[in-house]
Amino acid sequence: MTAIIALVGRPNVGKSTFFNRLTRTREALVADFPGLTRDRHYGTAQFEGHQYLVVDTGGFEPEEREGLVAAMAVQTRLAITEADAVCFLVDAKEGLSAQDAEIAEELRRGGKPIYLVVNKMDAKGAVSELPEFHRLGLGMPYTISAAHGHGVEPLLEAIFSDLPNPEDEAAAAAAGKGPRIAMLGRPNVGKSTLVNAMLGEKRVLVFDEPGTTRDSIRIPYERQGKPYVMIDTAGMRRRARVGEGLEKLSVLKTLSALREADVVLLVLDARLGIAEQDSHLVGVAVELGRPIVVVVNKWDGMNPEQRKAVKQELERRLNFIKYAPIYTISALHGTGVGDLYKSIDQLWIDSRRHFSTGELNRALADVIETHQPPMVGGRRIKLRYCHQGGENPITLVFHGNQVARLPGTYKRYLESAFRRALHLEAVPLRLVFRQGENPYDPQLKKGKH
Repeated sequence: MTAIIALVGRPNVGKSTFFNRLTRTREALVADFPGLTRDRHYGTAQFEGHQYLVVDTGGFEPEEREGLVAAMAVQTRLAITEADAVCFLVDAKEGLSAQDAEIAEELRRGGKPIYLVVNKMDAKGAVSELPEFHRLGLGMPYTISAAHGHGVEPLLEAIFSDLPNPEDEAAAAAAGKGPRIAMLGRPNVGKSTLVNAMLGEKRVLVFDEPGTTRDSIRIPYERQGKPYVMIDTAGMRRRARVGEGLEKLSVLKTLSALREADVVLLVLDARLGIAEQDSHLVGVAVELGRPIVVVVNKWDGMNPEQRKAVKQELERRLNFIKYAPIYTISALHGTGVGDLYKSIDQLWIDSRRHFSTGELNRALADVIETHQPPMVGGRRIKLRYCHQGGENPITLVFHGNQVARLPGTYKRYLESAFRRALHLEAVPLRLVFRQGENPYDPQLKKGKH
């Protein structure tokens, strides 16, 4: 499972700065959901091979009982409940406050691993001694400067040394199981009906396994002798009984399900079309590199003109995932479900394919012969070497000269050409470009001795 780290603290202690430091926001996936704690921020991050989710909560004032501040406190508590670890930020410049003590007391009652983080240690007037923060009773404080990155690495090392090894968990979860399928979509588009249709009358249901504390449900089962795992996110959007009737959306659960999934089914209601939330969920899956199948449900209730309009809307709104297969079904009657499984099985295979370096470089030579990279500043950009850097998503790493100046049009040409050459028409393909010569060139190795 992907770890979730919540950033908690009173207002203006540097949580958002720390969030940006961890996620490198311009590169990371950041999901902003208006209406949740005045735009609660969620992002993905990496540290020494660990991928994790981080949530930046609003300023926490646990004693408030009314108004927006109280609603923000409710949302912060939800984030704490769903987190695997909590970073409690305090301000070295302002020192310990009564509000810090209130937050510490609530965090102790929650029972989650708490890491006391003293931020702004580089600020003028910051405390040089930490005994006052020891009084919070949360163990040894970690001192950092979120603005400059000082002290962040030791903190993350401590967090990940305490958390379970995700590789061990993933290996255990995958043992004897096939594709993990996440089903996403807005309420009332027919997700639950489709889950039942996909499990089917002929299924061999192994067991219903409550997942993590994040409440995701995994349903291992078999179909025609093949193992699958359904990650059920049904009910991911619920009406909360708080304050001004805010909607509680378990964003963390959804992001975690997307990270865990091998194939994502985005379920749409043919009558309702595509909403902003649908587009956002697709964008999340794309950023994470997960294969996507667009499932248009309730197709049987549409007349020819309506079907034509829906297809046009899909082409327009989902233009950024032209590679994703689209299926029209009726979950209620079970029509089209068999075709879904064919697509899932193929995507599962394709997203895990391994290509030899020789095969990739032969393809690269053919691609360049057909259409060379452009000239920049009087010199032609050269792509010298390609190798596979990962799977799900399949990642191709290109080495060459001036690759940073390679235009987007040529990158799109490369992606399209390699899709055809490698027969990867329906799965995400990620291209990475690195400046430099072929690291495996024997001539280069000789020159280093």
